[in-house]
Amino acid sequence: MKLAEALQIRADLQRRIAQMPSRLANNAKVQEGSAPSEQPAELLAELRRMLGELEKLIIRINLANSRPVGGDGATTMTALIARRDTLRRQIDMMRGFLNAASDLTPRHTLTEIRVVSTVDVAALRKECDALSKELRELEIRIQSLNWTIELD
Repeated sequence: MKLAEALQIRADLQRRIAQMPSRLANNAKVQEGSAPSEQPAELLAELRRMLGELEKLIIRINLANSRPVGGDGATTMTALIARRDTLRRQIDMMRGFLNAASDLTPRHTLTEIRVVSTVDVAALRKECDALSKELRELEIRIQSLNWTIELD
């Protein structure tokens, strides 16, 4: 199984597991003399089965992510994913900061206080654009590797 397939199966399992608390709660009590729409024992058994399957799948994914994927023998999917996540955070924070730095209040009269930016917005936007490009290229590389890496 390819890593990309495992990631899709994991996402599906996580969605199905996320539905279980409400399904269990909806069938935890019924009016005396009535039957639940789903049997709680069967739901609990299904939950245990899905959690066991998810655990095994996560182990296989994590092991695959920890194997070297780059030509240098040192880069792993885990490292690429960590870089992607930190790039996303950095870009989001920079964009928020740049939006604040760009939002200059216009003056209507010369007696009003002048508001100026404390940073070179254009230079920081170029830096943010370069980071965004790096992120796009990294996401493409990760997606490509997801379809080539085999799970053990």
